[in-house]
Amino acid sequence: MKKQYDTFTFTASRNGTYKFCFSNEFSTFTHKTVYFDFQVGDDPPLFPSENRVTALTQMESACVSIHEALKSVIDYQTHFRLREAQGRSRAEDLNPRVAYWSIGEAIILLVVSIGQVFLLKSFFSDKRTTTTRVGS
Repeated sequence: MKKQYDTFTFTASRNGTYKFCFSNEFSTFTHKTVYFDFQVGDDPPLFPSENRVTALTQMESACVSIHEALKSVIDYQTHFRLREAQGRSRAEDLNPRVAYWSIGEAIILLVVSIGQVFLLKSFFSDKRTTTTRVGS
């Protein structure tokens, strides 16, 4: 609960159809990306030719530990690929908004600057109106 990234391993006790669901009650306003990785069946053995029940040599045990570490690296790489895709999607959605906002600001800046020019011009223009009466 309330985690950005987590893994969960479930081993089915019997064959059949399984269902799972997720809740978005923590934050219903933001979109979520959920990644599923199903691994059906056991991993093939690293040393299939040897079906013996003896202790592993130091080289074989090192291979097993490296294999386990590489599997976790694959999981982390998948997580970071998903986060990068999420960030790219957010940036692509935000790009048109930024462009329209910039165009709007440029138009407002142009209108305000033209208005200031006309206002300052009106301060320095001589508009004296004189009325003369000719008469009796």
